[in-house]
Amino acid sequence: ATFMRGVGFIQIPTSLLAMVDSSIGGKTAVDTPAGKNLVGSFWQPKRIYMDMAVLSTLPPREFSNGMAEVIKTAAIWDSAEFDVLESSSVEIRRAVLSGTQDGDAGLTLATRSAEQTLLQRVIAASARVKAYVVTHDERESGMRGLLNFGHTIGHAIEAILSPQVLHGECVAVGCVLEAEVARRMGHLSEVGVARLVRCLRAYGLPTTMDDPLIRGLASSEQLAEVRPQRLMDVMGVDKKTVGTQKRLVVLKQLGATLELKPTNVSDALILEVISAGVLVKPVDDVAVAETVVVPPGSKSISNRALQLAALGKGVCRLRNLLHSDDTQVMMAALQAMGGCEFAWEDGGDTLVVTGGGGALHAPATELYLGNAGTAARFLTTTVNLINSGGDSTVLTGNARMKLRPCAPLVDALRANGCTIDYCEKQGSLPLRVSHSGGRGFPGGRIQLAASVSSQYVSSILLCAPYAQEPVRLELVGGKVISQPYIDMTLAMMAQFGCHVQRISETEYLVPIGAYENPAEYVVESDASSATYPLAFAAITGRQCTVPNIGSASLQGDARFAVDVLRPMGCTVEQTATSTTVRGPPRGQLQALGDIDMEPMTDAFLTASVLAAVAPGNGGVTRIRGIANQHVKECDRIQAMCTELARFGVTAVNHADGIDVHARPIDELTSATPSVHCYDDHRVAMSFSVLACVAP
Repeated sequence: ATFMRGVGFIQIPTSLLAMVDSSIGGKTAVDTPAGKNLVGSFWQPKRIYMDMAVLSTLPPREFSNGMAEVIKTAAIWDSAEFDVLESSSVEIRRAVLSGTQDGDAGLTLATRSAEQTLLQRVIAASARVKAYVVTHDERESGMRGLLNFGHTIGHAIEAILSPQVLHGECVAVGCVLEAEVARRMGHLSEVGVARLVRCLRAYGLPTTMDDPLIRGLASSEQLAEVRPQRLMDVMGVDKKTVGTQKRLVVLKQLGATLELKPTNVSDALILEVISAGVLVKPVDDVAVAETVVVPPGSKSISNRALQLAALGKGVCRLRNLLHSDDTQVMMAALQAMGGCEFAWEDGGDTLVVTGGGGALHAPATELYLGNAGTAARFLTTTVNLINSGGDSTVLTGNARMKLRPCAPLVDALRANGCTIDYCEKQGSLPLRVSHSGGRGFPGGRIQLAASVSSQYVSSILLCAPYAQEPVRLELVGGKVISQPYIDMTLAMMAQFGCHVQRISETEYLVPIGAYENPAEYVVESDASSATYPLAFAAITGRQCTVPNIGSASLQGDARFAVDVLRPMGCTVEQTATSTTVRGPPRGQLQALGDIDMEPMTDAFLTASVLAAVAPGNGGVTRIRGIANQHVKECDRIQAMCTELARFGVTAVNHADGIDVHARPIDELTSATPSVHCYDDHRVAMSFSVLACVAP
């Protein structure tokens, strides 16, 4: 653009990022310490030639780097193209990462594989959008700004973490954060954010700053610099900023933006989204109208429904599916094993699952499950259904997941003839499951210790119809934990056509067969999540109704209002399909004394924060039957003891429970400097309830 006032040149991009982004549009800018692309000009190439064969010569990380731009483009422009990217990640990755021994393969239609054709389609579609946009707005006065979705925040991150973390990796995190801004503005649905996260992860891209990829690449000094105010300062000199007004590309749905240009967004909202914590202020003690809250879909039911529909025969439409890390992990793993096909309808509100009838193959890479305990336990049995000789599958997770126990389930499967090895610590992930020998899941008589987690029981039950022999499951080793979750599994298996015979309280007989997918399955709202708004009513003296969870629910936590809140002094009205709670006057909650919460162990955290401000009836609540909470996303019992102490509340940790000694609300101390949530959503939600009344 400067030499001889511009010379003619041809672009021959040799990376996916260059093919779909930097080779198109004529930017010839350079970076400065203040930010990216701040000094430069525009000068268009005469031609751009792309050879997809070069992509197979690059490291897999370079492919992921470019896919961030491809996904970004589909997210702002074309919902149909986003659907293709979302549903075809395995095929697109294979087209690039499998390579080819024949350099001419794919050059003609006759030699081009279906995967290569698909790869050509997504590259061409992405390049076509950018070419259209820059043709209509070469100098970035309006529409071209749409191409910067994810880049305002992503460039700020990149300015700090480059070159250790690549452009596309930073943009991927930026896309998620900017999508969350759109959600909080009321334009993009929660479903849209979750689908974007899942799509990015499917191509090996990070979606948070805590992603192991970023943590493993950036130095501790760099990561310490990625703090909200530093990011805001870098965004202040972003080329889309006008004066002091920051502008972001705001999605209204996947495939469409709110405006055909970046939208003005307040600094306060951006800070809220990029911050690691949130400030909860106490609510006023004034009368308000009844609140109606509809919680999202149940995590427990969502994960079971995903596995049942994937293993089943036929098409099933799942409605009200929870969009969370756990369900994203489950969907990604089922797709990686080729067990089913996913598609979306109704703007992402309905997941269409085409089941594979139990036919699975070994995934191309290890299955990374993060800290998703339900997915980890269920998939430990599922991968044994793979019957491809010579292959193996590795199940792994984050640091906390590698501490959580799985030995009782592994022991039972090993005794049944499955070949499972611990890759690191005995008794925990990562696991290597061998598929050699062609035995699959033998079945027959299986003895399982079920006193630690009911998820071990559900894991075997869900896969049992696909064993080689009918499964006779015997539960041994003491009292079975969380029986309502086992009952939930049995009820859902029956809804998908498999009826399990319960021989005794600890013995089940599962026939061989295959699930038959119902045309539609509606996931119940999450009873565990419903405990938080109901607890808010209890602690503030207000009234709340949850209209779609009642006594007929499959979930044990649906009893929380009747068995916990009513004895604490709340007025509770529960029908088969709804629950209404009105709390007593603020500060007049009653302690529970002794309570066994084994049927609803996850709800003990909510009960604990209420018990902290329940001085009536002696002021001491002793919760038991929750030993499994020591080995959840964190040691939840210890976490509650530690964090309640920040408010001046004494809590005693027991092997199977917790004692909480209440204090009057006006005697609570402020939590300083903050409540640590241990990367556990239930800890965060529970203390949000307490923070609503803490001074």
